[in-house]
Amino acid sequence: MLHRQQLDSLLTELLQPERIRDYCPNGLQVEGKQHIQRIVTGVTASQALLYAAIEAGADAILVHHGYFWKNEAAVVTGMKKKRLQALLAHDINLFAYHLPLDVHPLLGNNAQLGKLLNLTAITPLSTVEPLGVVMQGELAEPVALNTLAATLQQLLGRQVLMHDAGDNHVVCKLAWCTGGGQGYIEQAAAAGADVFISGEVSEQTIHVSRELGIHFIAAGHHATERYGIKALGEYLSTNYPLHVTFIDIDNPA
Repeated sequence: MLHRQQLDSLLTELLQPERIRDYCPNGLQVEGKQHIQRIVTGVTASQALLYAAIEAGADAILVHHGYFWKNEAAVVTGMKKKRLQALLAHDINLFAYHLPLDVHPLLGNNAQLGKLLNLTAITPLSTVEPLGVVMQGELAEPVALNTLAATLQQLLGRQVLMHDAGDNHVVCKLAWCTGGGQGYIEQAAAAGADVFISGEVSEQTIHVSRELGIHFIAAGHHATERYGIKALGEYLSTNYPLHVTFIDIDNPA
């Protein structure tokens, strides 16, 4: 069991949110009970995750996608009221870490996706800030593009969108940004990547892929960002007197 302030402090020390300019507040977003033993982790603080955490008797919820985003309406009505009401009625703390969890060199979403693919020579792309939001690495040996896509599809348990940019169909050097990072494809191409992997795809992404000759795979925002929050929860349960449960609320996006 930890005091709420202890958990807040150790997460701040680990993820260092103050070093990153983000689109939302990172850390404790909704205050609940003082003492925390049971934590539920998940990708997004959706109503479904809140209900699952209440059912699990959680003292705190720890997510990648929390609340209070930039340009979000400030009023507490409708869906927002219902979510906050559930947390406050059950005295549950909500902690959320967005970009700090994406870029963490060991527990981050990008680091964990690289680990899942068993890549080597993993380094952050130095042309993108914050450092670590786009990573690059290499496969143990070159493979056909469709083989890589099939492997990723099997690992993530969901269909992926693959765009073959033509010419060289064998790939070795990868660049990636989990979630909604498709806009970094130009930087990935400039770094010499054979293929760029992200969670989402935009209409213009395919044009860039074609014209710059870099293959592209969109593997799902939710699917590519399950692993950072899961790894963070496992770190907490291994090193501190906490019971942590990861709950995956399915999302095809």
